[in-house]
Amino acid sequence: MRGTVFTETMLGTVRLDADSRDRRIRLDLRAEAEEVLRPHRTTRARLTGRVRITGIADAPCEEGELEISPLARRRIRYRLTFTADGRTLVLDGWKSVTARRPVASMTVLPVTLYEDGTRVGEGVLRFPLTTGLAPFLLSFRFPRREDHAEHFAPRWNGTPGRTEVWYTTLTDPASGTGVWLHHEVTAPADGSEAFAHGWVAAFPREGEVRHARFGPVPWTRPTDGFEGGSVTAAPGQLEGSADDFRWKITERPQGASLFTFPRWSWRRPLLPAAQMLPAARATYDGVFSYGQDTLTLRGAPGASARIYGHGNAHRWTWLHADLGGGDVLEIVAAVSTRPGLRRLPPLVFLRLRRGDRTWPRRAERSAIGWLGLGRFRAGFGLPRWTVTGRTALRRIRVEVEQPAERTLTLEYRDPDGARAVCRNSESADARVVLERWWGRWRPERSWVLDGTAHAEAGER
Repeated sequence: MRGTVFTETMLGTVRLDADSRDRRIRLDLRAEAEEVLRPHRTTRARLTGRVRITGIADAPCEEGELEISPLARRRIRYRLTFTADGRTLVLDGWKSVTARRPVASMTVLPVTLYEDGTRVGEGVLRFPLTTGLAPFLLSFRFPRREDHAEHFAPRWNGTPGRTEVWYTTLTDPASGTGVWLHHEVTAPADGSEAFAHGWVAAFPREGEVRHARFGPVPWTRPTDGFEGGSVTAAPGQLEGSADDFRWKITERPQGASLFTFPRWSWRRPLLPAAQMLPAARATYDGVFSYGQDTLTLRGAPGASARIYGHGNAHRWTWLHADLGGGDVLEIVAAVSTRPGLRRLPPLVFLRLRRGDRTWPRRAERSAIGWLGLGRFRAGFGLPRWTVTGRTALRRIRVEVEQPAERTLTLEYRDPDGARAVCRNSESADARVVLERWWGRWRPERSWVLDGTAHAEAGER
């Protein structure tokens, strides 16, 4: 299934009833529908974006909906909520589509402003054909609609020497505490029975990093996710207990799935391992407690990811960074355990999602470049490691720091019995600089994460 995504800008004026003058207004909107747009039908889309009103508002669209029905109901209706001068306002209006005035009826939007259901103002916005038509048409995308739940189903088919992982990382916005939930199924290479196990960890801003393990217990092959004793990880729900840790958390995905490795490598497990994120961006609500501390999570940002393969790499690093504003960066850099490949530099899989676009366009690009040229590079080490790379018009530098006092070291075994050690921090620091070529390299965006990056470095 595919959906429809596009952006639109409208300009105009509004006047509040208590105001004596017209104020300029600008709407920069992004519409996302769950189906392909068909003009002869009614399509509903979710609106996000920004509302700017001179002197009183420069705020995100907190909740919005768009009804696109130019033929069936002869209208295109906009309704969105935003904050202006500390007041919560609702903008409501529609374009009345008519064949007698096709251009004007499709570009003029009369609106009414409401507060608590009471009319408090009105205005008129227009779509700027001269400057806005080309960006509007070029913004249309028809992305594949991923079902987050389908990626939670277990992949293991009974073959020995495999491992499968469900993991979730998040940051409590109130306390700054990072949380890590790791659920794993291991099928030993010697053919013995598969078992489920994992761990949970808390990374407070101040104080000691704490963790607890659960399992191993026999793998019972659930149909929708992970189940190991008192611990479950199913679509939309995480629940369990281990030692003095207790958690019951609801997950709400906020965007499309993200394939860090090539999409085909997840559907056809030909590589030693592959990783993807059913929920590259999500919010978490619920209760997470350990010892005497209890976190009441409300809209905590984070993500859930999956791994399936033969086990860990020889060496690896990983980063998940919620950059804010819907932007997400995911990095996996690894050196293979296979003979010969172990001597090669790390392969880097980097995916930067901004809005509805992911850079580089193909996952293979950062790992192998063009015939080996332009491959991204990783510098391993602790407490700091780096990733750099470029395409034709963009280049990026990522610096990650995992302070020792905020890093947890864990040891476990791969399916072949080899010892693996990971050093994880759910309260790491990161600096990301993205540049674009405009005759010379110029800064395009930069992000600084202070204790909210999720990172790991490991080795066998």
